[in-house]
Parts: sequence; structure tokens; C-alpha cells
Amino acid sequence: MERVVGPPRARDNGVVPLSEEEQRILREIETQLNATNPELVDQISRTTVYRHALRAIRWAAIGFVGGLVVVVSTFTSSLFVAFVGFLAMLMSLLVVSRNLKKIGKAGLHSLFGVREGGLRRVVADAGQSWRDRFRRD
Repeated sequence: MERVVGPPRARDNGVVPLSEEEQRILREIETQLNATNPELVDQISRTTVYRHALRAIRWAAIGFVGGLVVVVSTFTSSLFVAFVGFLAMLMSLLVVSRNLKKIGKAGLHSLFGVREGGLRRVVADAGQSWRDRFRRD
């Protein structure tokens, strides 16, 4: 049998349990942080990776619309300015793509409260209800 040296492996649910001593130390650190800087604790508890990525996506969408306006309004008068607007649109799409990858499927589920199956399930349920409605017995 081979012995693998490395960090402890996660359980099936992906969580490595902490020892009693580690849990006690973390509680002490949390208590001290709450006592010394409650504003920071509040800010950190409200901010997540998902919210940051959504904020970046919103700004990128505004940049995309702005680039589109530049392209449409300057295409006939200045091809260079229209090209710059087009590049702004491409960069905005790149930002959206990267942030959607950061959020991932699990993040979208937690942000928007999508149940298991998501849109595919909703469409399938609607289709089934229409088939049931018009079924001839």
C-alpha cells in the first residue's frame, strides 16, 4: 500500500473538520475582531465574491452599451472612433465572460435562488402542462 504525504483530504462534502483546539482559536479571533473593528466585520459579512463579480458585470454591461452608442453614432463620420467603441464592446464582453466563470453555476444558484434543474425544469414543466391540457382522452 502506498502512503501519500500531503494535506488532509476533504470528506465527501468537501469540508475538512477542525479540531477542538482550532475551533476554539477561531472563536477567539472572531471575538477579538468583533470587539476591535465591528464595521469591518459587517462589511466583510455583506461582501462576497459573487457580489463583486456581479458589480463588475454591471459596469461591463454599461461599458458595452456605451461602446455600442459610440459605434452607432460615429461609424459614418469617424471609422477610428467607431473602432475604439468596438474595442470597448469587446473588452466589456471579456469582463462579463471572466466574471461569469468566477461566479460559476453554484454562484448563480445561490445568487438567484435557482432550484435544481433551473430553467430547463421550468420549460419542461410548462411543456408538460400544455401537453396535458390538449391531450385527447
